[in-house]
Amino acid sequence: MRHSNARGFTLIELLVVIAIIAVLIALLLPAVQAAREAARRAQCTNNLKQLGLASHNYLSTNGSLPPAMLVPSPVDNWGWSPSGLLSILQYLEQGTLWNAYNVGAVQPNASGNVLYGKNTTVFNTQIASLLCPSDGRMRQVTLSNYVGNLGGPFQMGGYTGTFIPTADWNLKNNNQAGDLKIAGVVDGTSNTALWSEVLSGHTNPGSVKAGDSNPNNWKRVHFETGLNNTQADAAGAMALVNACKSMPPSTPGVAGARGDWFQAYPYYINYAVYNHTAPPNTRACSNAPWNTWGQDVYGAAPPTSHHSGGVNLCMTDGSVKFIKDTVNLQAWWAIGTRNGGEVISADSY
Repeated sequence: MRHSNARGFTLIELLVVIAIIAVLIALLLPAVQAAREAARRAQCTNNLKQLGLASHNYLSTNGSLPPAMLVPSPVDNWGWSPSGLLSILQYLEQGTLWNAYNVGAVQPNASGNVLYGKNTTVFNTQIASLLCPSDGRMRQVTLSNYVGNLGGPFQMGGYTGTFIPTADWNLKNNNQAGDLKIAGVVDGTSNTALWSEVLSGHTNPGSVKAGDSNPNNWKRVHFETGLNNTQADAAGAMALVNACKSMPPSTPGVAGARGDWFQAYPYYINYAVYNHTAPPNTRACSNAPWNTWGQDVYGAAPPTSHHSGGVNLCMTDGSVKFIKDTVNLQAWWAIGTRNGGEVISADSY
């Protein structure tokens, strides 16, 4: 009678095989995740390039760059407006949506919330090309991960960027805003930012603390620093940056209105704009006691992202660059202004 010599795996052999498989998974998983994030970042870069191209098509048609907001409110003259992102929908292959929009001012109700009224169809439409795939969205309507450059620190000059309000009665009288011609970008279109990115606003900002160990939370909200207006110069801007950086970890968030393509307000840095005060991927924070409706323009509203080490930035010439979180602060201020006269080199950012 013939006996078989076949035998099964011993327990030790089986455990060794399982351990080898676990090690392989541990080695391969980060590589797979990195490859996926690289693809998401590439898509985000492409979205910004499309925004840059759409801005230049708008410029060719209208003779000026897209405004941060379309019209001031005829009701209170404070400037609650549709975002200027609406004006380039037709250049983002969204002509049907633009045609569906009923042009006119939006008006805040008693709580400061914008009334959408006759534009519910547009309001409830999400635009894929305005979404960065790296952002885990917390809300589903009027979201835009791409925001326009309002300018450098307001302590050093108002509305010095390239995505600025149209002139209303107050801004116009102070010569601070209006239709921006390309000739107004004195520092050069390749040296001046036009668009960047932010993570979408948090739906419950009061639950977020400044010292939250998860950046996915604190990058989505604004914080109050406890300052009561800093001096109007570079030292004042620096004081704000330092206050944002060193605020107590227990400081709660006070607002989460970041990344919105539908509504805008000329005196706030929420919604569809960002500024070049604090460096990328740092806290957004106020320069004075909190305003009930939003973040005052003297505050800091940096771009934020889930991309490792920095954010994407579309320059006014349409090129897209990756700006590191460690960017030199003076260089960061400089590329945020269109007419500051600064001389900067590419290796400074």
